[in-house]
Amino acid sequence: MKELTADDIKSYEDKYCSCKFNKVAQRAVTTNGIYKTAEDMSAIDRDGDSNFSFSIDNVSIGASNQNKSGRCWIYACLNTLRQHMIKTYKMADDFELSQNYLNFYDKLEKSNYFYENVIRTAKKPLDDREVWYIFATPQQDGGDWCLVCALIDKYGVVPKDSMGETSCSITSAELNTILNRKLRKDGLKLRSMVASGSSDDEISTVRAEMMEENYRILAIALGVPPCKVEFEYRDTTDKKEFHQCGPLTPHEFYKDFIGEDLNDYVILMNVPDVDDMPFGKLYTIEDSGNMVGGRPNLYLNEPICELTKAALAQVKDGVPVWYGCDVLQQFDRDKGIMDLDLYGFSDLFGTDLNFRKGDMFSTRESLPTHAMVLAGVDIRNGEPVRWKVENSWGDKIGKKGYMVMSQAWFEEYTYEVVVNKKYLTDEQKAAFKTEPVVLPFYNGMQPTK
Repeated sequence: MKELTADDIKSYEDKYCSCKFNKVAQRAVTTNGIYKTAEDMSAIDRDGDSNFSFSIDNVSIGASNQNKSGRCWIYACLNTLRQHMIKTYKMADDFELSQNYLNFYDKLEKSNYFYENVIRTAKKPLDDREVWYIFATPQQDGGDWCLVCALIDKYGVVPKDSMGETSCSITSAELNTILNRKLRKDGLKLRSMVASGSSDDEISTVRAEMMEENYRILAIALGVPPCKVEFEYRDTTDKKEFHQCGPLTPHEFYKDFIGEDLNDYVILMNVPDVDDMPFGKLYTIEDSGNMVGGRPNLYLNEPICELTKAALAQVKDGVPVWYGCDVLQQFDRDKGIMDLDLYGFSDLFGTDLNFRKGDMFSTRESLPTHAMVLAGVDIRNGEPVRWKVENSWGDKIGKKGYMVMSQAWFEEYTYEVVVNKKYLTDEQKAAFKTEPVVLPFYNGMQPTK
């Protein structure tokens, strides 16, 4: 083993002090911080407010705000659906679907899914890697496209006016802390019942009691989801006509006002240069669902050019694209800019900080952490150069909640896009009919956004 010695440190110091640039960089960083010092104004000038225009710019709707919660995957899906409603029915651009409604059922279903996994693994020791993973986070805010589709399939959707936000949905940490504490305690009891030889009926009875308690906790914190809704709105035509519909069940509301078959949409994934995840294969991840009997997460791994091609075709047709990325990489939150040239970290510190996307994924340096919506694109010489991105962080970032992403950033930090099957090649369509390769629960694509 190589011990770090005083001579080593003296050598490092001498070399550091011998370079005048290091002193300049030190003064700049200690005064202004790393990001401000490394920021390249030319990238801001290129992508900032003064140049916020796109060849194809689908309708701009009012910014939504997930606040202090991890529900971006739900917000991004509902933002694509509400854009369809606003266009089709000439509704006000601040109309939203209820994120809290799906949030309630997601947490209820995840609680039941946790119990199922606890019982399934009850004969393994607590320090087994999978058991540890199950208990580490019984439920949380995150998810993925297929999981929100499963919720909509089972529970439908409702307008935000029918089930608005609460303190516990706006800031989710308190509810997650309480619910996970209860679930872990319940999990130990279920493991004990399995170990003592309790019958399936006895376990089922106790589990039902636990789920009733979970419903009570969620209802107190988030409200009771409506079974039927009355929907009223005034359109934005010159006549400003008033429309009144209902009562409608959440499924009826979805069918009447959205009607999109979510089974037509699939995930194209880009994780290159990882040995156990070659291109052209369909993948799923164990323990990655949010409900018993729900839709599995399915990912077709393809070169980034295929994700670009499919996403571009869908945006050109006026349909927004749900996509998952590593948003905090090379990102100015206030200005809403994602650009590989935004920060010169390697130049600032005099060391190469760049490495391959697949290696970043494998080492957890970069993972899909956030879902947003591709709402427009700037095309030059037939190729996309910048994308208009709808986020769910309110209207104070970027340009009224919308951001700019360079194509180079898209290629480096985008991991998944959701597109209609009609934009796939015949080979890609055939791949979605194959048996998926099951990746382990600790794979980086595990939905924890």
